[in-house]
Amino acid sequence: MGSYLNTGFEKFEESLNARLYVDKSELIDILNSNIKTPQKYICISRPRRFGKSVTANMLCAYYSKDTDSSFLFDNLKISHDDSYKTHLNQYNTIFINMQQFFSNADLKVEKMLSDIESEIKNELRHAFPHIEISDERKLNLVLSDIYNKESPLNKKGFIFIIDEWDCIMREKQSDAEGIKIYLDYLRALLKDQSYVALAYMTGILPIKKYGSHSALNMFKEYSMVDAGRYAPYIGFTENEVLNLCEKYKIDSNSMKKWYDGYSFENTPHLYNPNSVVCAIDENKFKSYWTQTETFESLRRYIDLNMAGLRDEVVKLIAGNEVVVNTSRFHNDMTTFETKDDVLTLLIHLGYLAINPDSNIRLTSSKQVVARIPNEEIKDEFRNITEENKNYPGIYALISQSLDLLDKIYEMDNKAVADAFDLAHQDHTSILKYNDENSLSCVISLALNLASVDIYNVHRELPAGKGFADMVFLPKQGVEKPALLVELKYDKSAQTAIDQIKQKNYGRIFQDYKGEVLVVGINYDKNTKEHQCLIEKYHN
Repeated sequence: MGSYLNTGFEKFEESLNARLYVDKSELIDILNSNIKTPQKYICISRPRRFGKSVTANMLCAYYSKDTDSSFLFDNLKISHDDSYKTHLNQYNTIFINMQQFFSNADLKVEKMLSDIESEIKNELRHAFPHIEISDERKLNLVLSDIYNKESPLNKKGFIFIIDEWDCIMREKQSDAEGIKIYLDYLRALLKDQSYVALAYMTGILPIKKYGSHSALNMFKEYSMVDAGRYAPYIGFTENEVLNLCEKYKIDSNSMKKWYDGYSFENTPHLYNPNSVVCAIDENKFKSYWTQTETFESLRRYIDLNMAGLRDEVVKLIAGNEVVVNTSRFHNDMTTFETKDDVLTLLIHLGYLAINPDSNIRLTSSKQVVARIPNEEIKDEFRNITEENKNYPGIYALISQSLDLLDKIYEMDNKAVADAFDLAHQDHTSILKYNDENSLSCVISLALNLASVDIYNVHRELPAGKGFADMVFLPKQGVEKPALLVELKYDKSAQTAIDQIKQKNYGRIFQDYKGEVLVVGINYDKNTKEHQCLIEKYHN
């Protein structure tokens, strides 16, 4: 076994020996179906600590020639698939950890590429002693020589597993020339090469674009924006987490609250795998995100002076969703033309998650709806923005909102209206003051910060003959009344209550047995005052 050629099974065996292991081996069957087809180029990007390296080690263990790893895979899910024996340990597999090479090359792109050429050719000399391999001949030409001299019966080609493929874009963000050299090298190594049986790349970012095209446009990309059929292998699925919670006697509701929230069209619940494992190991629910290298990047990106970015971040912190156009993102960490580019990067970094089931209507296939996925990430936003001068006073709302819910429960209309007056007056620096969306966002922010541990919050929820502005449903085990909040602008609180009744919004609660309070709120743009009317809902 080599360090780069046919690396064997030892690293994957360590993963299997861990106290916690979730079997994701069925991914192999999907990859097997792409071997030696036009779809053989696959790039799957996902955030830090989402199991990229474990997957890469699994693939090396499965495909690597000159070893027998069947004892590891015979008891895994892949062993039940038809393709299992056909491809097991049948390919010369080249594994490249780009981060390792880049670090050893002192972050110099050209030295890194030279080292890759030298190290892999050295191992090829030992594996193919009958083929002359000169130092001057490029690696792609050497691989062509080896492939062309194989007998037709053994002409299987090479499988490439490339981990941390995007580390250059992350660590040498401003080195445009170095990035271009690197991408051109990968193109020469992989594109249209008959010796490539399969090329699997993984990293945080999708493939870098420059000019009007991508150097690696032969790759099919799957990412946190669109994971396609690979979605179940991005993180832990809900069933996998429920099984772990049952096995280790962990509260599944807390696990969901803290680490769920990543969603795709056919996989609505994905959990951060590293955080789930850490929570079980330490028997404690908290944010494990600060252990990733991308933590400080959140501060840097939300501080960028992009038009509308601060308003969108405030909406997200308030528990709202935002619409993001992902089409113009350059797949790097420096080229930002609009707030959408920054928000798209935050999706790829895992700080935001798409919601394919959102009620927000999109006007373009290039748009997605994004949200802060879970309590772990909310905690990170809270840490970053609490003392941030660009987000003045957001978390001062917490102290102002401590008794807000109590006043609503007491049906104290004046006290609730006064609380919203104070919130709106104190936070005119966050959003435009006389703006209907500003009203909605500030009220939503105050309520969300006051109720984060009590309610599940739903915006624009279909109800009766329309959409209810905000619905607060008590979380499991919480004995508090549900809330239906309707907002009006330059009308009256009574108008809000009347709309709830006339459009039969109460149908939302037809299967709910607890108490319900309906809250009508109006904002008068001339007096800059709020009016509130609270009533008990009766079926």
